[in-house]
Amino acid sequence: MAERVRVKRLTPPGHVRAPWYLRGKEGVIERPLGAFPNPEQLAYGLRAERKPLYRVRFTMAEVWGEGAENPDDTVDAEIYGHWLERVDAHAP
Repeated sequence: MAERVRVKRLTPPGHVRAPWYLRGKEGVIERPLGAFPNPEQLAYGLRAERKPLYRVRFTMAEVWGEGAENPDDTVDAEIYGHWLERVDAHAP
């Protein structure tokens, strides 16, 4: 079973790599892509920590709600792990 995650609803200032339209949305990890230098730190010339990067799959219903023309279609986004939080599959 694929791991469900939610993109954090953070609004930090500066250069961030989580698309606004996906913040707060739930998806499933399609696959891990490895660890890479954090681009949010690189943008400011800082020493970048290596962060895990994931390909996360979202349904159009999750992204656009009831207005989704094709609710079962999907979009994949590459999102760093520090932007993701696990969604408890057993929560009501």
